[in-house]
Amino acid sequence: MEKIASFTVDHLKLLPGVYVSRKDHIGAEVVTTFDIRMTRPNFEPVMNTAEVHTIEHLGATFLRNHKEYKDKIVYFGPMGCRTGFYLILAGDYKSEDIISLLKELFVFMRDYRDEVPGARAKDCGNYLDMNLPMANYLADRFYEEVLRHLTKERLNYQ
Repeated sequence: MEKIASFTVDHLKLLPGVYVSRKDHIGAEVVTTFDIRMTRPNFEPVMNTAEVHTIEHLGATFLRNHKEYKDKIVYFGPMGCRTGFYLILAGDYKSEDIISLLKELFVFMRDYRDEVPGARAKDCGNYLDMNLPMANYLADRFYEEVLRHLTKERLNYQ
């Protein structure tokens, strides 16, 4: 079998950042998948499932309610390796195009202190596996270390 594109990225050189992972064509439409890499693969600990799950709930809720992007959101969810998230948008985008959206998102998650949306037994299949304080911390860390000080090497795969 051929390697899929995401397995051809050198994860030993990959830094936390915002990358276009792929662009797919569905009829005449383009769908852009972003790799929002929050931790450095194979160099630092992965995120635990509780904070990943919390970020997923907060992120999906924020994005699907965003005044400008809500109708363009196809998916927001975790990578299996727990080093980041995928954001899939309807449209043809570059990483630079969504930085303001991601800044809004990560400030929202950093500052969120209320009940996690969808964190009830009737709404979620694993509602007890949540860690809001750690999700706040990780959102702040990504905002401060990556989004506020973006460089080209954190916007394009090397």
